[in-house]
Amino acid sequence: QVQLVESGGGLVQPGGSLRLSCAASGRIISSFVLGWARQAAGKERELIAAVDRSAHNKYYADSVKGRFTISRDSARNTVYLQMNSLEPGDTAVYYCAAKPNGANTWNYYGQGTQVTVSS
Repeated sequence: QVQLVESGGGLVQPGGSLRLSCAASGRIISSFVLGWARQAAGKERELIAAVDRSAHNKYYADSVKGRFTISRDSARNTVYLQMNSLEPGDTAVYYCAAKPNGANTWNYYGQGTQVTVSS
């Protein structure tokens, strides 16, 4: 069983920064692709960033490219999302996600953490 536990959400002003953390545990998690998805009110959940097991290959959605950075600490089985230049449109519940390397679907999600960008 894979468990993902997010932390680091909160309220931030436009232009501010937050760093989300996700502690991953369970079978063969070190070989999984890890990522972050978000779901704003009334919208579908979307994948915004991902990093493979090597920590070198990364994906970013266009909406966050250049502002968000995903990183992975394999020794701690932790994945981070550094979010800079936050905008009100970034307000959403952010979910940590995991899938086996090569899988087409994201099999596992955490419980989510709320990020609110507002003045």
